[in-house]
Amino acid sequence: MGIKEMIKDKAKKIFKDAQNSDVVRNIQDKMFDDEDFSNKLDIYNKIKEYDTIIIHRHVRPDGDAIGSSLGLRQILRDNFPEKNIYSVGEKLPEYLEFVGEEDIVEDNIYENALVIAVDTATKARICDDRYQNAKELIKIDHHDPVEPYGDMNYVREHMASCSLLIMDIFNSIPNVVISKEAARYLYLAAITDTGRFRYADVDGKALKLAGEMLDKGIDTEDLYAHLYTKELKSYQLQAYVYKNIKLTENGVAYMFMTKKIMKKFKVSIEDASNMVNLMDGIKGSLIWVLFIEHPENIRVRLRSRHIKVIDIAKLYNGGGHDNASGATLDNKKQIPHLLKEADYRLKEYKENNKEKF
Repeated sequence: MGIKEMIKDKAKKIFKDAQNSDVVRNIQDKMFDDEDFSNKLDIYNKIKEYDTIIIHRHVRPDGDAIGSSLGLRQILRDNFPEKNIYSVGEKLPEYLEFVGEEDIVEDNIYENALVIAVDTATKARICDDRYQNAKELIKIDHHDPVEPYGDMNYVREHMASCSLLIMDIFNSIPNVVISKEAARYLYLAAITDTGRFRYADVDGKALKLAGEMLDKGIDTEDLYAHLYTKELKSYQLQAYVYKNIKLTENGVAYMFMTKKIMKKFKVSIEDASNMVNLMDGIKGSLIWVLFIEHPENIRVRLRSRHIKVIDIAKLYNGGGHDNASGATLDNKKQIPHLLKEADYRLKEYKENNKEKF
């Protein structure tokens, strides 16, 4: 056998072995079974191009924003130890201070950097305006796709949390390591944004992704202890809320959390805002609303079952998800108008679905 024939035979063998390898089969499976695989790969390849990556999230961060940014930071640090990976944002709310720490990033670091904005629907809500100084911007989000502000935009509003979306992206890329620490951040984000997987947008894929996080060996007992163990004052405030819930004519449950009430029970605005979930089990109240008095305005948390409340939120400088949204009022005079709108929608739903009541 001549040298040319030997080289040809060797090349055929290498090609055949490559076709039969687990890595190639994995890539083929992802390509044929996952319609988003090429988009995920584009994000991964863009990350590979940069030596510096800075992760931003939205203002007034919740558990999903924080867990998503820190989880993504950990994934990138684990897989690209040679790169400079940062996560920046506002001070963590008190109930999430145990999670981890943000990075301090100097202005000049943004030059020639890639910024990834997570869990943030609009440019106006990105925390820290320095994201504008980066060379490129990627948006990864699971809210309504109202503003494609990134150079690359990966928005999947059907995902129950942004952290699940991040898990799905990097879990799809062959040979990417998702460590126990990264899974802990992402799982925390998922449970806080889905009400421990109770909300309507939780599907089988969400539970499967969460299961893969759990398989990394995270300590859920410790996580739940930090998240749900409360000071006595929080339980006293809960008792006050239960006693003071009001209902509109057609059953919208609501309460106005004033600065005076928060001062009386010595709770933070974050703790007070979480009280919206106390109203979710009232029979016939498919919409519940908590108004929280801030120094400069009134923030609103809208929640619902079956009925979309995001359209109401959009009327008042807000947005979010169909059944879990936020809004902002300029003053107390707007409260009756918002409640009237919510009450009308609940009335309309009940009239068209009498068999359910």
